[in-house]
Amino acid sequence: MNDDERAERRADDFLALVRRSQRGRVKVYIGSSAGVGKTYRMLQEAHQLRARGVDVVVGFVETHGRDETDAQLRDLEVVPPKRVRYQGIDIEEMDLDAILARRPAVVIVDELPHTNPPGFKNRWRYQDVEMLADAGLHVICAMNVQHLQSLGELVYRATGVRVRETVPDAFLRGADQVVNLDLSAEDLIERLRSGKIYPRERVEQALASFFRPENIETLRELALREVAEALDRRQASRGEPQGVGKVMACLASKSPNPGRIVERAARIAGRLNTHWYVVHVRTPEDEGHRLDSESERRLHETFQMAQRMGAEVVQLRHADVVDTLVGFARTHGVEHVLMGRSLRSRWQELWREGPLFRLIRAADRFDVQVVPMGPEEGG
Repeated sequence: MNDDERAERRADDFLALVRRSQRGRVKVYIGSSAGVGKTYRMLQEAHQLRARGVDVVVGFVETHGRDETDAQLRDLEVVPPKRVRYQGIDIEEMDLDAILARRPAVVIVDELPHTNPPGFKNRWRYQDVEMLADAGLHVICAMNVQHLQSLGELVYRATGVRVRETVPDAFLRGADQVVNLDLSAEDLIERLRSGKIYPRERVEQALASFFRPENIETLRELALREVAEALDRRQASRGEPQGVGKVMACLASKSPNPGRIVERAARIAGRLNTHWYVVHVRTPEDEGHRLDSESERRLHETFQMAQRMGAEVVQLRHADVVDTLVGFARTHGVEHVLMGRSLRSRWQELWREGPLFRLIRAADRFDVQVVPMGPEEGG
């Protein structure tokens, strides 16, 4: 298969998902807090879909003045918001009727837990998303884990913050795909201090309250748990056998901390009570002496650790890593995939045509956990 054929097949993967049912499909990006990259990622995906001929529009996005997010809105069609006056303030809200009249194939919707002002069709924005899906439109949306309804008391006890706007767990359970964007506490705080999350005048207050390291770690654990259990809950709600979907941890040849992704995969597989794989694809570039001895040693030790923890270790050889991983997942009943991301890549390089982005784009049949790996090249 040549490069053009591979590109066409990857585009067809999404189109097949889009056309599979009359009701629209819903994809949810979930994160531990503001600033992990959910909105940025959705807009990057919109660009990629549009480049493949998919009719995609931005239904509503709140950039919070972040330059890197604002830049992603360029060249995308944005449905103009509805301007209303509420409690003496002029505000902009998602125009549900205008989106339904426009009827794109895919809609990008941010701030899923948002409360609509009086006079709108629905009280909550997640209900707007449900209405879009019922009308046959496919929706990519985003939320933070603390807004899940069932976690309200737990989040309050852990962080001291009472979350007022929530999304029912049933919404996440009914989503067709859930992707967790994970970020270490250190990296998130660095972004906060550099003014990439809130205006600089709000940084110190945020660091002293919600963005304390212990709060961030608690929310990261909650996001991990919710995404790990999303498949289990969906299977139960649909009357399917639970614990059937398998887990796959994807290891890169030069991952600086492959044990981290293996440990997370083991925890998820344990919660789902299912079989799990640790898969490494060796490319022609890795053969001979091209892969350094330190990387080889880390891989070998990680394989041994994974086997001790109960994983089935699989080593494959192919020039196209993503096609091989997706093919393995589809033929082995995998429904939850973990893949690492380099902290070094940060935000300008994070979602370009690298293996992580391509895997998420091709992941039409499984949920994805994005794990930060370290300062060097991630998995």
